Amino acid sequence: MDWERLLSLKRYGDTHKRLRKEQNETRLGFEVDYDRIIFSSAFRSLQDKTQVVPMPISVGSKKSFVHTRLTHSLEVSVVGRSLGRIAGQQILSKHPYLSEIHGYQFNDFGAIVAAAALAHDIGNPPFGHSGEKSIGNYFDHGNGKTYKSQLSEKEYQDLVDFEGNANGFKLLTESKEGIPGGLRLSYATLGAFMKYPKESLPKKPSRHIADKKFGVFQSEKDIFKEVAEEIGLTKNPSNPDNGFYRHPLAYLVEAADDICYTIIDFEDGINLGLIPEEFALEYLINLVKDGINTKKYNSIASSSDRLGYLRALAINTLIQDAVEVFDRHAEEIIGGQFKSALLDKGRYQAQIDDIIKLSIEKVYRSQEVIDKELAGYRIISDILDLYTGALLNIKNGKGTNYDSLLLKSLPDNFRNTETSVYKILLDISCYVASLSDSAAVHLHNKLMGREF
Repeated sequence: MDWERLLSLKRYGDTHKRLRKEQNETRLGFEVDYDRIIFSSAFRSLQDKTQVVPMPISVGSKKSFVHTRLTHSLEVSVVGRSLGRIAGQQILSKHPYLSEIHGYQFNDFGAIVAAAALAHDIGNPPFGHSGEKSIGNYFDHGNGKTYKSQLSEKEYQDLVDFEGNANGFKLLTESKEGIPGGLRLSYATLGAFMKYPKESLPKKPSRHIADKKFGVFQSEKDIFKEVAEEIGLTKNPSNPDNGFYRHPLAYLVEAADDICYTIIDFEDGINLGLIPEEFALEYLINLVKDGINTKKYNSIASSSDRLGYLRALAINTLIQDAVEVFDRHAEEIIGGQFKSALLDKGRYQAQIDDIIKLSIEKVYRSQEVIDKELAGYRIISDILDLYTGALLNIKNGKGTNYDSLLLKSLPDNFRNTETSVYKILLDISCYVASLSDSAAVHLHNKLMGREF
C-alpha cells in the first residue's frame, strides 16, 4: 500500500482525478465527508439508539446523562481527529513528498479519521450491543431459518451474522433513485471506515484483526472492491478472493472507538450508580498515574469534577499511547502485517483490561441493560417475522389483504417485492436496523395491536 493512493479524494461516479493541491482550502473534500455524514438521516437517528445503558435513565440514578450512539459517535470523532492529526505529522515527516508534491497536510489525516469515526456506528441496530445478534438470531434460530434454502451460502451468512459495520458501508454507499453512490464520500474515508474489509465468508479465516468480523454485504461487494482497488488495499492471502488488509487509518478509527468506550462506558456506569465513584476513581488513577498532577487533583473539591479531570487525562494518555504504537509499527501496518488493535500493543493494556472487566460486571450485565436487550430481542424478532412473511407472501402470489396493509406501513423503498429473496430479507433487516429504540417500540406496539 502507498499513501498517495490511500489518501484518494475520488468519489463514486468521478470521471477525473481529484488532486489535493487543487482543493479549496476553505472546504476540503475530506471535511465535506464529515458534513455529509452529520446531516444524514441515518446519523441523526443515533440520538435515540442505546450505546450501552438504555434511555431514559432510571429513577434513582445520580446524574442526568448517559451516552447514546450519537453522543458516543461525536466523541469518537473528536478523539479520532486528534489521533489522525498526530499520526499525520509523523507520516508526512517520513514521506515529505506527500506534502511537497501533492499538497497533503497533517489536518487531512485528522479529517479522514474524524469522518470515518463519526460514521463508525451509523449502521448499528437499536437496543445496544444485542441489536445485531437479535437480527442474526431470527435467521439462525427463529422463523427466518426457513429461508435458508432460497439463499446462497454467503447471502445466508450475511443475515445470520448481521453486521453493523456492513450495514454502515451499505448506508454510506448505496445508490437510491436519483442519488447515485449514496453519500458519495471520498474513497479515503470509506477505506478508513472499513475495519473489516471482507465479505461474510470465509468466517474468521485467520487471527488477523481484519478478519475478526466482516464489513460488506453481498449487495455492496462491487462498490467495495472498487474502493479497495482504487485506494490500493493489499489482498489478504488468507482470503484472496474477497478480503483485504486494512487501510492504515482504520487502526486509528478503531483506537478512537476503543478509547471512548473503555473510558466513557465506565463513566456512564458511575453516573448511573452502578459503579461506586470512589472505587472507579482508583481504576482511572491507575491508568493515568504517570501523568497526573497530584496537587491539582487534590485541590478539586467535587467528586464529579475529579472524575472529569481523570477522564480527560485518561483519554489523552491513551491517544498518545495509540499514536506511539501506530508510529512504532508503521511498516507492519502499511504492509498489512499488523494483526491486532493498537491498544492491545500499548503500555496500558493491563489497566484497560481492568476497567473493561469492571464495566462488563457492573454495567453490561446490569439488570437494566439485560432487560432492554431481552425486550429488543422480542421486538426485533416480531417485526422481522411480520414483514418478511408479508413481503414474501406477496412476492410468491400468496399475499393476503393483511399483508398488503402491512406493506403500507413500510417506507416506499422497502416495499419492493419484484427482486430477489436475498434483497428483500436484507433490506427489511436494514430497515429494522435503521429504527431508533423508541421508533422500534412504537412500531412493535402498533403491529401487535397495542396502539392505534
